[in-house]
Amino acid sequence: MLEKIQKLDTELLVYLNGLGSETYDKLWLVITSQLNWTPLFLLFFYLMYKKIGGKQTLYVILFIAVLITFTDQVTNLVKYTVQRLRPCNNPDINTIIRVVQTRKSFSFFSGHAANTMAVATFLYFVLRRRIKFLGFIFLWPLIFAYSRIYLGLHYPGDILTGYFAGALFGSLLYLVYRKLKPLYFPG
Repeated sequence: MLEKIQKLDTELLVYLNGLGSETYDKLWLVITSQLNWTPLFLLFFYLMYKKIGGKQTLYVILFIAVLITFTDQVTNLVKYTVQRLRPCNNPDINTIIRVVQTRKSFSFFSGHAANTMAVATFLYFVLRRRIKFLGFIFLWPLIFAYSRIYLGLHYPGDILTGYFAGALFGSLLYLVYRKLKPLYFPG
């Protein structure tokens, strides 16, 4: 069963990665860089500040820092336990896919997908009643994580597992936030 899933995962990677072209490689390299998402992060902070105030925004930022740290550590623990080669490093397929970027670390599961989905999920729950159309926040992890497939750094299964883990961690931390919030921000 696991072999069948891995085969499907590889076939989907080859297909999705093969949709790329050199024309768009630079764009996807820009998209995959976390630093380039700074304007979006600043927009999130601005919206939080406008909707919930300065003190509560700092409180949310503290929770996000804890969330990213936790998610990143769990991701690394799983990566070094499973030790799945990245597609760009897998000799069975790295000659048939487009390798635009390489990394030496392991592939399963995607930290980019997990971290972005965790933050998007957490922010969605915190702000959903205050910002109309906040569901669009989930485009961020979708585009960001697809860049990892495009570049040859992750399998789709790595991304989906990262999404699941991130959504779970973001939801769980939101429950903690919701429990603690009345202690610091009553009313």
